[in-house]
Amino acid sequence: CFSMTQCFFEYETQRIVVIRSRKVSLINRLIQLAILSYVIGWVFVWKKGYQEFDSIISSVTTKVKGIALTNASHQGLRVWDVADYVIPPQEETSFFVMTNLIITPNQTQGSTKCIHLRDNSTICTSDSNCTAGFTDVHSNGVQTGKCVNFSGDVRTCEVRAWCPLENDLNLPRPALLKDAENFTVLIKNSIRFPKFNFNKRNILPQVKTSYLKQCIFNRVTDPNCPIFRLGDIVREAQEDFQKTAVEGGVMGIQINWDCDLDQSQNKCVPIYSFRRLDNKDPENNVAPGYNFRFAKYYKGPGEEESRTLIKAYGIRFDVMVFGKAGRFNIIPTMINIGSGLALLGVATVLCDCIVLTFMKKKTFYRLKKYKYVDDYERVNSTTYK
Repeated sequence: CFSMTQCFFEYETQRIVVIRSRKVSLINRLIQLAILSYVIGWVFVWKKGYQEFDSIISSVTTKVKGIALTNASHQGLRVWDVADYVIPPQEETSFFVMTNLIITPNQTQGSTKCIHLRDNSTICTSDSNCTAGFTDVHSNGVQTGKCVNFSGDVRTCEVRAWCPLENDLNLPRPALLKDAENFTVLIKNSIRFPKFNFNKRNILPQVKTSYLKQCIFNRVTDPNCPIFRLGDIVREAQEDFQKTAVEGGVMGIQINWDCDLDQSQNKCVPIYSFRRLDNKDPENNVAPGYNFRFAKYYKGPGEEESRTLIKAYGIRFDVMVFGKAGRFNIIPTMINIGSGLALLGVATVLCDCIVLTFMKKKTFYRLKKYKYVDDYERVNSTTYK
């Protein structure tokens, strides 16, 4: 209790000790220099600690252009335009371009019944192996309960479905729409930093209509052109377009706005980068690529509903916008200056630790730095002279 009481009634005050030592002074200056370098170089120059910042608000629209010609055995000579291969016509911050497909034309249902494709779950030897009304998530229809001939020595369960059934085992190689590599897309990106009331587009003010009609993005010659060739996007993502076009994939178009509003607004320009987003792992190639199905419905001469089923493979392009803007503000400037000055006090603390721990005269320095004074200690009157 006495020790605790004694600690409570103690008061500490600073004592200044000037150490004239080149070695100690050099250590102190080096620590101060390191702290100043951090405050000036990292906080103010690199991190721009004199600015306040705002995050980005963005909108994106896209427009794809291009023509492709195919001559497949099942559909003959055909020209494909934007309305055929961009599905759906408009998406939010993304667009899909079909590069390969499997077409199953003239599908009908009603009284029509199909022979199911050969599969481990549909092979049968008699009607007892097929259950009427049974369906499976991997099946193409509802079983009728009959076992019918699929080929010479193979029988499968009959199903009620859209007939004839789709056969997607033989994917066209190379991709049918391999000319999609030369398609182009115009990306229009409008951004806003609300805190600074700053608006801008990626179609820069100096860009003219004549230039926009003939430019293609090139990182060296045309870095500000908003029109991109699809093949160039995939190539900059370190991928091969023709290989990707067979089974499809997902590509990312990244637009980064890093704006210093203390400088000219002309220097606030977007930086484009590209990468593949879907997993491409040679050791795990189950369900690769990107595909989906859609159908086009119509009615024949007998008013019977029919459809053309299309399994579309292609590349989905996701446009992702990042960015921040900064402008000078006195409040963060003063806060960081005060923090820097406070950090300079750390130099004295670190120097004291080094001197009192590692120097040869550490005991001598400790005696000079610390002195204990007892208020009740009797001293000679000469002490005060």
